[in-house]
Amino acid sequence: MGSLGTGEVILIFVVFLLLFGAKRLPEFARSLGKSLKEFKKATSEITDEIDSTVNSKEIDKETKKTEPKDSEK
Repeated sequence: MGSLGTGEVILIFVVFLLLFGAKRLPEFARSLGKSLKEFKKATSEITDEIDSTVNSKEIDKETKKTEPKDSEK
């Protein structure tokens, strides 16, 4: 299964136009855009949180390796 071609996109648009009407179609598109924006924002926040946690654990491991042990003091 590949990406959608021009014919499929036009068919989907016509079906949406028939189902929702010309007046509600822009409203539907706006709400879909807002939803996608919120989803991307949430995904980005989760990814940043995971990255910061991994980075802090790596830094902790590096500092433990460089700290002198009690017997070396």
